[in-house]
Amino acid sequence: MMKTAVGWHVELEFKEDEQHTRAAALVRLPDGSEVRAHGRASRHHTDSNQPRVGEEIAGARALNELAMELLTKAHTEIDDASGRTSQPIHI
Repeated sequence: MMKTAVGWHVELEFKEDEQHTRAAALVRLPDGSEVRAHGRASRHHTDSNQPRVGEEIAGARALNELAMELLTKAHTEIDDASGRTSQPIHI
């Protein structure tokens, strides 16, 4: 049976106006470092005002960027520790 060694909490904050939603994502890692990312969504002027949908799109984009930042951080750490260049995994 696997045991949970650590847990991460991701924070998402949103700022919205009538046409735009901006999301900021943050994860604090056990080593004390933080990784941040941003996402945005824009509502077409003919679409109904549905803030939840804008949050979902902007949030998904921020989380996608956060995932890429974490992959970059991990590969940098692998490279630094091994003295070679690791091959990034594309998601």
